Amino acid sequence: MPATQKPDNQTIDTVAFVSLGCPKNLVDSEKMLGLLAEDGLLPIGDETQADAIVINTCGFLEASKDESVGEINRAAELKKAGQIKRIIVAGCLVQRHRAKMLQWCPDIDAMIGVFDRDRIVEAVRGSRPTQKDIGVELPIYSSIAANATVAKEHRGIEGRGYFESDATRLRLTPRHYAYLRVSEGCNQNCAFCTIPSIRGKMRSKPVDAILNEARELMADGAFELNLIGQDTTSYGNDIGYKPGLSGMLKELDKLAGEQGGAWLRLMYAYPSCFTDKMIDSMASLQNILPYIDIPLQHINDTVLDNMRRKTSRKLIETLLDKLRDRIPGMTIRTTFITGYPGETDQQHVELVQFVKDFGFENMGVFGYSPEPGTPAGTQHIDHAIPQDVIDNRIEELMLAQQEVVFERNEYLAQESAEFDVLVEEESQIQGTQTAGVTDAPTRLYTARTYQQAPSIDAVTYIQSNRDFVPGELVHCRIVGHSDYDLVARPVEELDKTFSLPLA
Repeated sequence: MPATQKPDNQTIDTVAFVSLGCPKNLVDSEKMLGLLAEDGLLPIGDETQADAIVINTCGFLEASKDESVGEINRAAELKKAGQIKRIIVAGCLVQRHRAKMLQWCPDIDAMIGVFDRDRIVEAVRGSRPTQKDIGVELPIYSSIAANATVAKEHRGIEGRGYFESDATRLRLTPRHYAYLRVSEGCNQNCAFCTIPSIRGKMRSKPVDAILNEARELMADGAFELNLIGQDTTSYGNDIGYKPGLSGMLKELDKLAGEQGGAWLRLMYAYPSCFTDKMIDSMASLQNILPYIDIPLQHINDTVLDNMRRKTSRKLIETLLDKLRDRIPGMTIRTTFITGYPGETDQQHVELVQFVKDFGFENMGVFGYSPEPGTPAGTQHIDHAIPQDVIDNRIEELMLAQQEVVFERNEYLAQESAEFDVLVEEESQIQGTQTAGVTDAPTRLYTARTYQQAPSIDAVTYIQSNRDFVPGELVHCRIVGHSDYDLVARPVEELDKTFSLPLA
């Protein structure tokens, strides 16, 4: 036991929580918080006042590993100062690097893998012995199943399929939106990706379970449900659900209609798995937003082959054209990787030109990160792109996208485009300090159109003298823009007419 570690029999009544990484990790955090609260442990925001701290880590990239280790060591300082009693580490970094965790962070008291979050209470309370089946010496309590099959066996579950329920969560998102996980794991095995080795093979959640969770989230006030998974377009393939993604969307749309309407947003679609039936469903279902997040990663055929993406430029362009042609108002978000091992200047130029020509509504770019244990990590040894070249390529791609977005935003303002805008909160920025806002006095609210997903896309500022509450839908007209962000006014205020009394 490290010298700084306190006796494990101290009472644990309160717990602080740090959630790192993607929305899928956030859902894990919310589920663990729900289990802790259900057991009587009080979640609190002030780490210095908590008995224990849980850090749900991300281990997808080297940078995320460094961030996670930094958070754990920061918690270790609080423990050394006597401000907390226990440190519990969960999530992807534990699953990926369980044998190294105590070398990096010796003050950890317990570890929980991605398949064992249902055992978070025991880990926080320290009430069960160490699980010994992973071949390394672990602290007081740890549960790290090697994969979903092992986790299923440990729980005595029989029959086809296995999924982790996300019901009864304690949400960390604002009340009006939530993430709804429809599947976990991935079968694609892209050359650069660590997800299959961390999260395992594709595991679709049965439709009934999805509907029950959606109903619960809507009852809790969520108007916008963002559908997430590692590969949402492959939904149902692993459990023999023949209607697939289209069938699941139809069931969710029906439920949303019964609840008075909702925004249902599809995230993390895989391009090679998209079908015409899925496109038709998105076009015809009232509550499915005409928005899709579809990471393409590149457009050059050679790079796509090296990435093992199972697609091509021709297939991508055909799909994107179908989405735009057949779904009115379609918004497409994507991400690209630049600096992939062996990527030539010419291949990069091809990608930049594609970004300019197609005109994505929303786009992100990641510089390639070599990850041990991946095929791309091996390629990197002999075909690495210098970091300064990667940085320059990122800048060129983002400048190309900036030109596209600024031009589109200017067009929306000139055309006085109208949208229903979902209010997030009153902005702390003064209206007169925001480009595109000219009339004063005013109040400014941060909000989003359907074209803007939470946290990752730009926002829309509503300029108004009215009181709005988070989650309110306001019909607005675009009147300007502030770089990537839009500026809007409520239509009823702009169209208000005044009559003068007759003399």
